[in-house]
Amino acid sequence: MTRILIAPDSFKGTYSATEVADAIAAGAESAGHTAIRMPVADGGEGTLEALTEPLGLDRIEVDAVNPWRAPCRGLLGMSPDGTAVVELATASGITTPHAGPRDAVTADTYGTGLVMAEAVRRGARHIVVAAGGSATTDGGAGAIAAIEERGGLGDARVTVLSDVTTRYTDAARIFGPQKGADPAAVDLLTRRLEATARTLPRDPRQVDGTGAAGGFSGGMWSRFGAELRSGADFVLDAVGFDDAVRTADLVVVGEGRLDGQSRAGKIVSAILARCDDLPVVAVVGSVGEDLGDFRARFTDVVVASDAAALTRAGHELRV
Repeated sequence: MTRILIAPDSFKGTYSATEVADAIAAGAESAGHTAIRMPVADGGEGTLEALTEPLGLDRIEVDAVNPWRAPCRGLLGMSPDGTAVVELATASGITTPHAGPRDAVTADTYGTGLVMAEAVRRGARHIVVAAGGSATTDGGAGAIAAIEERGGLGDARVTVLSDVTTRYTDAARIFGPQKGADPAAVDLLTRRLEATARTLPRDPRQVDGTGAAGGFSGGMWSRFGAELRSGADFVLDAVGFDDAVRTADLVVVGEGRLDGQSRAGKIVSAILARCDDLPVVAVVGSVGEDLGDFRARFTDVVVASDAAALTRAGHELRV
């Protein structure tokens, strides 16, 4: 009997990774295959969901503020062993609801700092922050202020998950425009990051990955000694991917759009690196014109943009 390991990311804004895995698995099982569901994430949207079961997390809503300091609800996951998982995008994300202007310059990470401080209050000894999807370019200053106002992090250690290698003062130039920053705002934000870097205990400017979430990762690295890790590799380790892939005959990956960026630190490329000679099929919402020779890394690439198509793709899988 064919064993198929189904390890998709979310189709952002459409289907969660669990929904994608379930739909593909239903099709595979209807064709007589054994399907192992393993929804994954790369340190952005869906990371808390992917880690909830393997880490034994209880999901807790807490008081926070959005990137423009309007009250909102934050979310964290707490495990019995004192690990807390925080998705930065919940309180400080580009899609966080807000009734007023969504100004890229004033947006900050204060709300995420509130959630992290609350995790410590609840006994967290290790705080894992999934840094993807931020609306902010504050260099982590907002989060640092919120944490310090509430007494710091004590002995808790911090790990920041990201899929980018951008450095601290490049964050505005690389990511600012997609957060609504025009050229003048990008210049202002870059100068502000330079000034903030000079006030931090350790200089983050020459360290890869410190520009994630508008420099949030660099602020955490400098002020709290945060470990910066690949979100994709952290999640794959946590969900037990390496053990599962040893008994699989075929691996299915998935994401909303497969394109040239998929090879640069994304979950798809991390999975390919762990599959050796196993066949890998990509089931995706769309394919970018810049996919290029990355297409050759897959046994097949199937476009499936709704639940019925995902199930059909699972049914038609062949080893």
